Amino acid sequence: MTKKIAVLGAGSWGTALALVLADNRHNVFLWTENEERVNEINMTHMNSRYLPNIKLPENITSTISLEEALVDVDIVVLAVPTKAIREVVAEVVTVATTPVTIVHVSKGIEPDSLLRISEMIEQEIPANVLRNVVVLSGPSHAEEVSLRHPTTVTVSSKSPEAAGEIQDLFMNQHFRVYTNPDIIGVEIGGALKNIIALAAGISDGIGYGDNAKAALITRGLAEIARLGTKMGANPLTFSGLAGIGDLIVTCTSVHSRNWRAGNMLGKGQKLAEVLGNMGMVVEGVRTTEAAHQLSAKYDVQMPITNALYNILFKQQDPKKAVDELMARVKKHELEDLINVLGAKQDEVL
Repeated sequence: MTKKIAVLGAGSWGTALALVLADNRHNVFLWTENEERVNEINMTHMNSRYLPNIKLPENITSTISLEEALVDVDIVVLAVPTKAIREVVAEVVTVATTPVTIVHVSKGIEPDSLLRISEMIEQEIPANVLRNVVVLSGPSHAEEVSLRHPTTVTVSSKSPEAAGEIQDLFMNQHFRVYTNPDIIGVEIGGALKNIIALAAGISDGIGYGDNAKAALITRGLAEIARLGTKMGANPLTFSGLAGIGDLIVTCTSVHSRNWRAGNMLGKGQKLAEVLGNMGMVVEGVRTTEAAHQLSAKYDVQMPITNALYNILFKQQDPKKAVDELMARVKKHELEDLINVLGAKQDEVL
């Protein structure tokens, strides 16, 4: 059945997901505050700033009016940076005409409050306006999705029915969608992989090779699982699409803005210079701050996160930080796995 769907955020990811929904014959209203981008999308069916050379279907309409985007809409795809979540959902509350399901596709954790994005949304939207929150995550670069290259993601919600509804909404021959009931694990995996991608980019920028990057990815996964399980996630989630899948693609692809930012840092650029050159939000920077706070709150060792925190916020030399990681006290490789599985034995078995 054809639906009207609002996608809030006309960056690369919001535009790519709008294209998936349009391919599935839905009428998509793509909201952005950038009037020039609205005019380009509506007049030329292009978003050259974020997805150059990609022709958008005619059933995507862009608008600067949030009210127009949300009229008679019960599903809203939220594709704005984490730092804008509260502001945008507060506006949704004022103009939504029906109770809505929010599908959030951003990946981050709010510093200080230490809330996941679904928790931020639930805090901002009253129960009479919010039907459900669904998270969509996984290894999915917008550039490849827009080219209709095979992509597989996962959706998660406290409501299995809502997750199934969103699975059906997005699923097509190019875009395969699985469901996973572990919303904590899906959100934590998606957020923390950006930290490891920054570290992998730094390693590559310094000039270290594949051995070092493989070590960062592997030990980074252990670090993500260590914190995630302490927060209530199922450890098996981190062996899936929202865990190792997203981690691999973000740490190894030139499409990854977190890897690119890390690469610049590894080559000697300062953080402010890197962020200025990127021209897009690098979620891993803000998430590093939040994860550093979470490691203290839950008393979880996160050496890669701590090293990156020192690089980003204490101006430590990247090479020195990586070398200090290599000099850490010796450990048994399976120690983390044993601790994680032991803590969640009933859930795993």
